[in-house]
Amino acid sequence: MSELSDLPVVVIGAGPAGLAAAAHLRGRGMDFIVLEAGDAAGAAVREWGHVRLFSAWSELIDPAAEKVLADAGWTPPDPKRYPTGADWVAGYLQPLADALGGSVRFNSTVTAVAKQSRDRLVSSGRDEAPFTVHVTTPLGAEHLTARAVVDASGTWSGPNPLGGDGVPAIGEHEATNRISYRIPNLGNAGELDRYAGKHVVVAGTGASAKGALIGLTALARTAPETRITWLVRRASVGEAFAGSGQDELPARGELGQQAQAAVESGPVTTMNGFRTSRVSRQDDDRLTIESFDGQIVTDVDEMVVLTGFRPDLQMLSEMRLDLDPVLQAPRELAPLIDPNEHSCGTVYPHGAKELAQPESGFYLVGMKSYGRATSFLALTGFEQTRSVVAAIAGDHEAAERVELTLPDTGVCGGARLFDDESAEGGSCCAAPEEPELIALGKSI
Repeated sequence: MSELSDLPVVVIGAGPAGLAAAAHLRGRGMDFIVLEAGDAAGAAVREWGHVRLFSAWSELIDPAAEKVLADAGWTPPDPKRYPTGADWVAGYLQPLADALGGSVRFNSTVTAVAKQSRDRLVSSGRDEAPFTVHVTTPLGAEHLTARAVVDASGTWSGPNPLGGDGVPAIGEHEATNRISYRIPNLGNAGELDRYAGKHVVVAGTGASAKGALIGLTALARTAPETRITWLVRRASVGEAFAGSGQDELPARGELGQQAQAAVESGPVTTMNGFRTSRVSRQDDDRLTIESFDGQIVTDVDEMVVLTGFRPDLQMLSEMRLDLDPVLQAPRELAPLIDPNEHSCGTVYPHGAKELAQPESGFYLVGMKSYGRATSFLALTGFEQTRSVVAAIAGDHEAAERVELTLPDTGVCGGARLFDDESAEGGSCCAAPEEPELIALGKSI
């Protein structure tokens, strides 16, 4: 056995995809280390713990992880129920991390991935060199060496800005005390007070934005002075309300109907074709929002910006990556997930072959593998990790045997033409099942 193969596989992120990768590595008897920046498993999921997922429990548990949990005496949840993010953490992600034991390290932030003793320019002996993973911990910085690296760090830390051209609008940074890039948890007293009776602007048309609209309009029924302005970049709302009757994820199809009813019956002003250029602070400390074409919204108390996410590639600056120039996803994967052409159910089954990078042994998996594309399902991440771990183990037959059936939908959204009716789209994983679930933060 070579020296390289004696090294562990490093997995970045202890979320759904990262822990699934660890479970597959455990199943193959391979050494691994999971590095999680947060202080517990599913740190990102915990931040939207009040939100109910589109997928039932049966679609949220990786098969290899289920075996690890069963060996630890775990009792599986009702497969037909739809958990919240908090339920997913408490009933699956944290127990899985606990079962994986000391191989999962928390408060460990990966700052860079490189090839040992080689910067990006050096080709000689590159494939034979181990990876060096630079980590910051409470005890200081360290380097770990690895035979392979699976980056499952997700995109939660990289919300898209409000600016309509993909960069922060003028004044956006200065107004961050009045801007949230997360779905409000109106079951939290502090957040409830933040939005009740205020003029709230919601930007975005994906699942998260629809969920926020449902919650805020429900809030307006108990706090009548609450008013909402909805900023839509497209020429019309269009497909943001589509889905019912054509979506194999029933909870998501229902979300579109609920959002439409909320907007039509609530104190919501919709502004179409609004691509934000500037955020200004008024004399009374409220905000004015301007678009590139001259539209203006004044007297804004709070903004909820839900325009999607993008991958953080800074820590991979010394990696040789082959990414699509539009989606920032692996080049071989990009045509299969392009939101202009695909929804969740039309994504072609994929695995290690499509995720492979010029750096042998390095893979992007989970939401990060989709770059800026939306429509990601937990099931997709589980199958990705199964295939990738098989490839790392040298089981190429298993790596190529990718079988995945996803729910069919036509509502995930995409870029398409500049002024068509499509929207930014949203995650196929998370959305509330009922309006009051966001408003009250209930768990049923």
